[in-house]
Amino acid sequence: MNLCQGTVICAAVALLAAWAYAEPWKPAENPLFTEWGKKLDAEQVWTEYPRPTMVRGQWKNLNGLWDYAIRPRKEARPDSWDGKILVPFCVESALSGVKRPVTPDERLWYRRTFDYPQLPLGKRLLLHFDAVDWQTTVWINGHTVGQHSGGYNRFSFDVTDFVRPGENELVVAVWDPTDTGWQPRGKQVLKPHGIWYTAVTGIWQTVWLEEVPAEFIERVRITPDIDRGGVTVWVESPGGCAVRLEAFLQGHKVAEARGAAKQNVLLLISDPKLWWPDDPVLYDLKVTLFRGDQPLDEVWSYFGLRKIGVAKDQQGINRIMFNNKPLFHYGPLDQGWWPDGLYTAPSDDALRFDIVMTKKYGMNAVRKHVKYEPERWYYWCDKLGLLVWQDMPSGNFDQAPEGRTNFRRELRAMIDRLYNHPCIVMWIPFNEGWGQHDTCEIADWVKSYDPSRLVNEASGWHDHGCGEISDMHRYPGPGMRPLEERRACVLGEFGGLGLPIAGHLWREEGAWGYRTYQDQDSLTAAYVDLLRRLRLLIGQGLCGAIYTQTTDVEIEVNGLLTYDRAVAKIHIDPAFEAAQKLYLPPPRVTLLVPASETQPHVWRYSVTEPPASWMMPEFDDSTWQQGPAGFGRPKTPGAVVRTEWTTSDIWLRRSFELNELPQRGELTLIVHHDEDAEVYLNGRQIAELKGFLTGYTLLPLPTDTLSRLLRRGINILAVHCRQTTGGQYIDVGLAIVED
Repeated sequence: MNLCQGTVICAAVALLAAWAYAEPWKPAENPLFTEWGKKLDAEQVWTEYPRPTMVRGQWKNLNGLWDYAIRPRKEARPDSWDGKILVPFCVESALSGVKRPVTPDERLWYRRTFDYPQLPLGKRLLLHFDAVDWQTTVWINGHTVGQHSGGYNRFSFDVTDFVRPGENELVVAVWDPTDTGWQPRGKQVLKPHGIWYTAVTGIWQTVWLEEVPAEFIERVRITPDIDRGGVTVWVESPGGCAVRLEAFLQGHKVAEARGAAKQNVLLLISDPKLWWPDDPVLYDLKVTLFRGDQPLDEVWSYFGLRKIGVAKDQQGINRIMFNNKPLFHYGPLDQGWWPDGLYTAPSDDALRFDIVMTKKYGMNAVRKHVKYEPERWYYWCDKLGLLVWQDMPSGNFDQAPEGRTNFRRELRAMIDRLYNHPCIVMWIPFNEGWGQHDTCEIADWVKSYDPSRLVNEASGWHDHGCGEISDMHRYPGPGMRPLEERRACVLGEFGGLGLPIAGHLWREEGAWGYRTYQDQDSLTAAYVDLLRRLRLLIGQGLCGAIYTQTTDVEIEVNGLLTYDRAVAKIHIDPAFEAAQKLYLPPPRVTLLVPASETQPHVWRYSVTEPPASWMMPEFDDSTWQQGPAGFGRPKTPGAVVRTEWTTSDIWLRRSFELNELPQRGELTLIVHHDEDAEVYLNGRQIAELKGFLTGYTLLPLPTDTLSRLLRRGINILAVHCRQTTGGQYIDVGLAIVED
C-alpha cells in the first residue's frame, strides 16, 4: 500500500465516522466569503487524514458541531451551553457559526459526545489536537486527561483508560490572552487594525482519535542525503525494537533497509530522482516496527530527495544552492488568512488552491509569514513543488522571561512537527524585530537542531550577522544589502502594490497598499516592471525575493488575489513570463558610473536654478560647488548622505570617460531618489522619476539608449531633483547589464 492508497482508506474510515445525528448550522454574517466557505457542509468538514507524513489506517475524525460556551475565566465548567460551534473553525470566524470575540478574562468551553467500540486487546487510543490557541485543558467522561500550552503545534493524550465502549463525553477548555500575553501569536490582536488581524481563539485544526498498538511508532524523522543517494530515518519508539524501511516510487519498490529504533538508519536508493520545484518527485516510505520477528506497528510516509545550502558561484558570490546548483527563490509572502475561516481554510481544496495559484504566477517559493499551517498545506507544497521559507509565529517574547520560555518551547515544536516536509528549506525565527532576542544564540541552536536547512536569523530590520542569510525588506523596492563573505543576500519582503476591488473587500474604508493603482492593467505593468528590476539585482548577488503578498488580508489590498480568492488582480500570463526570467543564469552587471552607496564620488552641484542649457555637454559648470554624493538630509530612509542638501531643488553634473563603447548589454540607471527627479545623458533626458525610493535600485533604460547616447571619450550625466516634504536624497550611477 503506498501513501496515496493509505490516504484513500483513511478518508473512507473518516467518512464512516460521520455524526449519528444532524445538527442545524449556518455561518455567521460576514462581509466576505470564499467559494469554498459558501459550499461548506457541516457534516463533512476537513475529513482528510491530517498527518500525511505518518499515516495509519485506524482513526476517527471528531470535527463537526460541538457545544460551546464563553464564560468568565475563573468560573468552573458551565452547566448550560450557548449553542453550537463548527470545529475546527475558531470562535471568532464566520464559519464557526458563532463569530464572537473572547477576551483574556474569559474562557472558551467545548463539549461533544462520541461513540467508540470496545478497543481490541492490546490497543491504545490517542486523542490528537492538531492546533488549539492557546492554553488547553481536556476532560473525558469527567476525568482530566491533560493540559497543553501552545497555539500551533499538535498535542496528544493517551485516553485509553478514560474511554468506555459506547458513548463518551469530551470537554475542552481554552484560555487565550492573545496580544496581552507572552505566547507566539503571529498577527492576531484583540483590536484589529493596519497589518494586525482578527484574533483566533480555541480549536482551529482537526481533532481526531487514533488506534495504536501497545508498542508503536511515536515519530519518524526523515533527513534527505543526496550526496550519498538516500535518506536517513530515525524512528522514535520503545527501546529494543527493530525497524524495516521500504521505499517505493510510483508503486514499485526501489529500496529496503533494516536497523534499530532510536538510531539513524540509512536507506540508499539506486538511481535516485531528486525533488525539484518543477519536478517534485516523491518516494513513498513504509516503516514497520518489530520486536524480534513480530511486527508491532506500521506507518506510511513519503520523502523527497533534495539539498539546500549556501556556496560561492564561479564569480565568488554566495548563492543559495539547491541540489548543489544555484537556484533563485521567488515567491509571495503568504499570511494564511481567510475571510470566512480566519486561521483555518474552509477546506483542503481551498488550501491547495493558494499553492496552485502561486505556481501559476510562475513562483517557485513562498514565505509562510509568522504562522504555520496544518500539515496538509505542506503536503501540497511537497506534492506540487513549492519551496517554503518558514517563519516562527511572532510575539512579544523579548519583554518577559515567560515569553522567552514559550518561544523556545514552541520553536522546537514547530521544527519537530514540520521536519519531514521536503518543501521547507529555511527556518526564520524572527520577523522585523518583533519579539527578537538572543538572536545569534537562537540561530545557532536552530542550525544545530536541524543542519539540513538554512537559517535566516531575522527577516528584515535588526541584523546581527548570524545564520546563513542576510535578509532586508524594502517597499516597494526592490533592493539588497551589500554582499557578504559568508552569508547569502535575499530580499525578504518587497512590492506591496495595492488595488482595491469593490465587492471583494473585508472593509471598504481604509483599504491600503504600499503603492495603490486604479486598475488591473496598471497594477500588472508596475508588477512586471518590479520583476524586471529585480532580475538586475540577481546579477549583483541577490539570491531570493518575497513579494507582498498572496492575497489581500482584512484591510490590506496588496495581494496577487483578492481576500476571497475570487479575482486574480495581477494578470497571470505576463506575471508568469516575468517570473520565469528570474530563474535564468544571473545577468552580468558592469559599472560605468558608480553610485555612492558604498564609496563617495564627487559631483558638481547647484541649489539655485541654472540656465536652461544646464544639462548639455558644453555647459560650463566650473562655478558650481563640488561635493561627494549622496546629497540630502540625514535620516532619510536608505540614504548615505555625504553632502547635506536642504533646499527644495538641486542640480547635479558629473563627467565620465569611456575609451571603448560597450558592444552589448542594457544601459541601466542606479538610483536612490527622494523625491521627483529627471536624469539626462549627454543632454538628452533618459529618465523621469516620480515619488521616492527608500533605497538604491536598478532601473532599466530604453533599449536604444546605449547605442543612441553613449559616446567614446567624455560623457556628461546630469540630474535635477525636487523635494517637497519628508525625506530628501539623490544619488545616481550607470551600469551595463548583460544576460
